[in-house]
Amino acid sequence: MKTDALPSLLRAFFHSWMGHQRNLSPQTVTSYRDAWRLFLRFVSGHVGRPVAALKLEDLAEAEVLAFLQHIESTRSVSIGTRNCRLAAIRSFFRFVAEREPAASSQCAAILRIPTKKTSSRDVCYLDEEEVAAILRQPDRSTPEGQRDHALLSLLYNTGARIQEALDLRPMDVRFKAPAQVRLVGKGRKERVCPIWDETAQLLAALLKRIPRGEDERVFVNRYGQPLGAAGVRYRLDQYVDAAAKSLPALVKKKITPHTFRHTVGVALVSAGVDITVIRNWLGHASLDTTNHYARANLETKRRALEKLGKTTRPDKPPRWRRNADLLSWLDSL
Repeated sequence: MKTDALPSLLRAFFHSWMGHQRNLSPQTVTSYRDAWRLFLRFVSGHVGRPVAALKLEDLAEAEVLAFLQHIESTRSVSIGTRNCRLAAIRSFFRFVAEREPAASSQCAAILRIPTKKTSSRDVCYLDEEEVAAILRQPDRSTPEGQRDHALLSLLYNTGARIQEALDLRPMDVRFKAPAQVRLVGKGRKERVCPIWDETAQLLAALLKRIPRGEDERVFVNRYGQPLGAAGVRYRLDQYVDAAAKSLPALVKKKITPHTFRHTVGVALVSAGVDITVIRNWLGHASLDTTNHYARANLETKRRALEKLGKTTRPDKPPRWRRNADLLSWLDSL
C-alpha cells in the first residue's frame, strides 16, 4: 500500500465522491470534514506522529473505538453526535473498501462497529407565554436586536431548522399575500411555508434597515457576513436568561433554536392539523419523526382520554391490580 494513500483517498473522498459523484449538500460535507479533523488529530496524538505523517493503516478499528470513547467521555458529546462522527468515518472506509483491496480487512472491521442506541427524551417545547417572553427581549432599536427578533419570529412561524432560516435570501420570500418563504432543507429538499403577515412585515422592515441583494443572506452579523448558528445560540441564551427573570420555568428547559421547531410541531398537533401535513410543513423524511410531537403534547393526550366513553372507563382496578400474589411476583422481577 502506498505511503501517501491516505491523503489521496481523503482528497478523492471529499472532492470527487462527496462533491461531484454524490452531490451532497455543503452542510453534510462540513459535518464530515469536522468529524475527520477531530479523528485525525486524535490519532495523531495517540500514535505520536503529526497528521501529515499518518498512514491509512494507522486508522485501525482500535483507534476508531478509542476515538468514539474519547469524544463521549472527554468532550462530553451526546450519543447522537457520537453516532454522527462514526457515520462520517464509516462512509470513508466504505469508499476505501472499493478502491484499496489490500485494506479490505481493515475496512470491514471498522464497518462492523455498531451505532450506539440511545433513549429517546421528551421533546422540549415552549408555550405561547414563554415564546412571547423570549421575543420581547431583543432590543429592536438596534440592528442586531431587530435582526434577532425577526429571526426568532421566523423560526416560531415556520418551524425551520436554524440553518434553513440562516440561508434565507430576499428572493426566497413572498411579501405580498399569501406571504410565504421557500426553505432549502436537508438533502437540498425545497419546501414552501406560509408565514403570517406580521412575519413578512418584520422581514421587510429588516431588509429596509439592512439592505441585501436578492441572492444574499437576509441574516448577517455586524460585519455584513452571514450569521452563524453558534452566534444565534449565544444570543438566544442571553434572551432566555433575561426572560427567565419573569418566567422562572424557563430555567428548567434547555432551549436552543431547534426548540422553536419543536414548539411549532407540538402546536400544529394540538391544533388538529393532519400529521402528514405537519410532516410536509417541517420537511421530515419520515412520519416517525413527526409522531414525536403527538407523543409530546400532554394536552392532546388528555383530549384523547376525554373522548373515551364513561362506560368504557374502569370503575375499579383492573383484575391484575386486585391480585396481590401477581403484584408481589411482578415486584420481585
